[in-house]
Amino acid sequence: MIYVIVGPTGVGKTKLSVELAKKLNAEIINADSMQVYKKLDIGTAKVKEEEKENIPHHLFDIVDVEEMYTVYDYQKDARSKIDEILSRGKNVILVGGTGLYIRACLYDYEFQKESGDMDSFLEYTNEQLIEELREYTEEELPHVNNRKRLVRLLNRYKNGENVLNRKSKPIYDFYMIGLTTDRNTLYQKIDHRVDVMIKDGLLEEVENLYKKHIRSKSIETGIGYKELYEYFDGNCTLEEAISSIKKNSRHYAKRQYTFFRHQFDVHWYETNYQDFNKTVESVLADIT
Repeated sequence: MIYVIVGPTGVGKTKLSVELAKKLNAEIINADSMQVYKKLDIGTAKVKEEEKENIPHHLFDIVDVEEMYTVYDYQKDARSKIDEILSRGKNVILVGGTGLYIRACLYDYEFQKESGDMDSFLEYTNEQLIEELREYTEEELPHVNNRKRLVRLLNRYKNGENVLNRKSKPIYDFYMIGLTTDRNTLYQKIDHRVDVMIKDGLLEEVENLYKKHIRSKSIETGIGYKELYEYFDGNCTLEEAISSIKKNSRHYAKRQYTFFRHQFDVHWYETNYQDFNKTVESVLADIT
């Protein structure tokens, strides 16, 4: 059986995945588009070795930070790993906040070859490109000033690539678990987590990448990385960069909620931060 854990950033998905894996004889597969990359650890809140509790984790740290890894690549890798784990008689827990990855993996979507050119949408301002893209996706978008990437992405959506047909059918049986909490609590958790990331060395993590002149897609779009690059470029203060990380994380959480609620049939559970075992028990009561 496949169990999918979704929800906004900072709500407790990683902890729940490990607890359920111990109870369900399951292995965990990453469904976060940033956690596939090596060297992006603190800013992505990647699961630490001691947090894994000897549960096998897959599709973490599989791509060099300078490489391009697409949703098409993920679809192939995730399906292969799912089939392999199931063939060994174990259950699968797919966990992450990237809705497009999850949908591409679990539904019968076939990717089309990219087409389009950079002369498209000449009459559009960059802001209008952003608005147009919002009609297709709730995922994190390139920076508003990165016109080349905005046009390329919109061409892909217009021509069917990366756009998942909402009428597509699932190719696996799965149960989708969503973690949620009230907005104020979530935003406080997000802000606190950013402060902890800074304390744990996020600035040094990003500085090491910056000094190597790495400016890949993962850096340009990754929350926690793009903002600190602005700081190292001298375009803002450190305080402004940290504030932007918090703001962008909160906005991303809101988009995640929108995507999951519109795209999936999710069974939602309230995160109990005072006694997380009660959250685990609530889920287990429904699935065992």
